[in-house]
Amino acid sequence: MATPVPVLRLPKGPDPNSRGFDPNSPRFTALCRTSIPTSAAAESDPVQLQEEQHARSVLRERFLRCLLAMTNRKVHFQMHEKVNVEATFGASDIDVLNFQVSDLHTPIGVQKEALIRCQDVISFTFDI
Repeated sequence: MATPVPVLRLPKGPDPNSRGFDPNSPRFTALCRTSIPTSAAAESDPVQLQEEQHARSVLRERFLRCLLAMTNRKVHFQMHEKVNVEATFGASDIDVLNFQVSDLHTPIGVQKEALIRCQDVISFTFDI
């Protein structure tokens, strides 16, 4: 039988509503970049900039379709420190900073509901 794991409660954010950290803070900016700046070469060549933007939009669409296909499926996550976990994928937040999962099987037990920080994930796989 799987052993339940207690939920680790993180400290409340600095704002009065406890909705998290200020997105303009240096810490948030350093840890949670929402986009990658365009390459220096593309800034000087408008044709190359347009091609780069098109490539980014295609990759973004593929990634979002992948997230949609993962919904309610068993997903295997490979994480840092050679930790492998498996869970039923639920959803992602709008900035793709966290994954909501159910029945998270970890090396120390099972958590019924959990959030996985995307920064901690190296790769994920699932069966289609």
